[in-house]
Amino acid sequence: MLMNQLTPRQIVAELDKYIIGQDEAKRAVAIALRNRYRRSRLAPEVREEITPKNILMVGPTGVGKTEIARRLAKLVDAPLVKVEATKFTEVGYVGRDVDSMVRDLVETSLRQVKERMGKDVELTAEQNAQERILDALVAKEKGEKKANVNPIEALLGPVRKEEDPPEVRESKRKQRERLRMELLCGSLEGELIEIDVEDNSTGEMLPGMEVSISDMMGGLMPKKKKIRKVSVIEARKILKAEEIGKLIDMDKATSEAVYKAEEDGIIFIDEIDKVAGRSQSGGPDVSREGVQRDILPIVEGCTVNTKYGPVKTDHMLFIAAGAFHVAKVTDLIPELQGRFPVQVSLKPLTEADFRSILTQPENALIKQYQALMGVDDVELTFTEDALCEMAHIAAEMNDSRENIGARRLHTLMEELLDEVAFSGGESGPENIEIDGAYVRDHLMKEVKQFDIAKHII
Repeated sequence: MLMNQLTPRQIVAELDKYIIGQDEAKRAVAIALRNRYRRSRLAPEVREEITPKNILMVGPTGVGKTEIARRLAKLVDAPLVKVEATKFTEVGYVGRDVDSMVRDLVETSLRQVKERMGKDVELTAEQNAQERILDALVAKEKGEKKANVNPIEALLGPVRKEEDPPEVRESKRKQRERLRMELLCGSLEGELIEIDVEDNSTGEMLPGMEVSISDMMGGLMPKKKKIRKVSVIEARKILKAEEIGKLIDMDKATSEAVYKAEEDGIIFIDEIDKVAGRSQSGGPDVSREGVQRDILPIVEGCTVNTKYGPVKTDHMLFIAAGAFHVAKVTDLIPELQGRFPVQVSLKPLTEADFRSILTQPENALIKQYQALMGVDDVELTFTEDALCEMAHIAAEMNDSRENIGARRLHTLMEELLDEVAFSGGESGPENIEIDGAYVRDHLMKEVKQFDIAKHII
């Protein structure tokens, strides 16, 4: 969807289709997204001075923080990566280079650009793949075996062979056309053929670097080939993907991917509260503050070297999120706090929210399970009291123990429909109605465990 077609109000309306509540957070990200479009319409000298207003979401787990960022990126087809801040502290001081989040974003951006460009050359790629399949079928009828490609031929091209007489050429043409007709009719889909494909196995990685030797050599060496024996239907997928790769202008794709990452990229940093250390405590907090200081220049705006060239982070949008149950936002280093000027709070989910989550979103849990069981001709229906009972139990369990937000509903649905999912469809089509009594009976074990846990000190 084009950014200029969406006002902040329309962006919120789109997010409402998938996320219940959290109006303050939706409003903040909608404004941030629209401001990107507004910035793109300004004169270059003004545009360069305006940077995104990064967002810090504060709220318990399972209330929609990640989902908001994910849906936002899908809405305008922007590259998005999600990283957990904690992974940078897993091995001593800084478990993984924090620059990797930018490299991951560029890879995501390149994949999106290649997918879009691939659609433009899809028809030509299908035709080229078809011809290669025909080559393999003709060779199979002749009883020829594929030999490994000669390295000299791979570099300089195949050795020129003498031309066949006219009658042989005509015979080959008729054979090829016959096989083409059989292929178009679908009668050869299960036929096994041998095809030459590129060997995409990753080369040896250099110590301490995220690029392989083959990446560094680029196009200096001919690409390795290998022979695979596959069915025609599988060969069509493999060869089509390979042909799309050949038809795409990689220089143009890389240039566009870097531009999109720099101008439209979104980096979602989750669990940022886990690297918020308190100054009066010692030990591990040194590592946590170190991670914050390493993240800081990327959020402030710097240049990161990637295998596709230098990438600027000045205009990327950063969204950080954390529960902040133990640490507080003020426990982050002041410089990092200042780089997230928009701070929004997400509220814990209520019983009414759980009731809405079950049925209202376009990807609602009830709809998902109904679709799954429909594959086996099992029609699931839920009564109003069943939905209310499930929402009540989810809210009670979150209050009793860990508050895991909407994820509690996934646990309850799996327990509730365990028997239905196991034996559904065995006796043919059936209609199953889930009512309040069914919910209480099947979730009683879960409820009792949580009731007991309340009284254990």
